[in-house]
Amino acid sequence: QVQLVESGGGLVQAGGSLRLSCVASGRTFTGYTMGWFRQAPGKEREFVGRISWNGRIIDYADSVKGRFTISRDNAKNTVYLQMNSLTPEDTAVYYCAAGPLLSTAPARAAYWGQGTQVTVSS
Repeated sequence: QVQLVESGGGLVQAGGSLRLSCVASGRTFTGYTMGWFRQAPGKEREFVGRISWNGRIIDYADSVKGRFTISRDNAKNTVYLQMNSLTPEDTAVYYCAAGPLLSTAPARAAYWGQGTQVTVSS
């Protein structure tokens, strides 16, 4: 059974930082791109960032460029999202995703985590 388990969410003040982690299990993720999406109340799920298997290709949404950093440790089957300079607009449930053809479109994800809540207070 494939599982993606996120952790690290919470409540933080504007300007603060959080680091999300996502541990993958249940199958080999060799060759899989992994990424993060988020969904705020009343809004559609949106792309945040993704990282290729070898880490050479990294993409970010314009809204988080320069503030968020995605990385991965394949030995630990883990992908991270370091979030700095958080604003209330970053408040959302953050989801980890994985797939051989993961793109900025949520529909291309093969696997999803259960999500972790990030709340940024003003």
